[in-house]
Amino acid sequence: METSSNNLTFHKSTIKKQDRNKLNQHKSCVLWFTGLSGSGKSTLANEVEKQLYDRGIRTYILDGDNIRLGLNKNLGFSAEDRKENIRRIGEVSRLFVDAGVLVLSAFISPYEADRAMARTMFDTGEFIEIYVNCALEICEQRDPKGLYKKARNGEIKDFTGISAPYEAPGSPELNIETGKYSLEESAKRIIEYLIQKQIL
Repeated sequence: METSSNNLTFHKSTIKKQDRNKLNQHKSCVLWFTGLSGSGKSTLANEVEKQLYDRGIRTYILDGDNIRLGLNKNLGFSAEDRKENIRRIGEVSRLFVDAGVLVLSAFISPYEADRAMARTMFDTGEFIEIYVNCALEICEQRDPKGLYKKARNGEIKDFTGISAPYEAPGSPELNIETGKYSLEESAKRIIEYLIQKQIL
């Protein structure tokens, strides 16, 4: 079967992203939530989406576990598989942004190089990296899925923060310390940023 990309041509649509943004009356972008397991990425993304929905903003959440149960169920947790996981998520997020949707991507995405790769898929200002900054000790205390306990017992290999590295963002658009601030305060900061950047 022929799979070479040399025989493919990108089909350009008559309706552009700008047209969809105009119809929606807001800009589209990706809010890329990155942080340790248990840091509050999904919880925060859900709260932000709720507030955006109340404002009439078209949104969609891409969550780490959900994506691995479907699109990326053939991937493991090696560095190579994590890179491919992020590449696919970046491509899906890019499609959502092109469709005029404000997409909230909540993934550990532990490697800075992989997040940088995802950023290159978007126009300037469309990739908003949100470091959900929470101390490992607090994440372990929360341990909502019991994963840290399993990782400490050697039941889970390549677990970020325990047996695999997490490279914190050097210069994220937003640094949200969920161990210090409430869910409402954290979400408010993100909404204020989107207003400041004239996305909303």
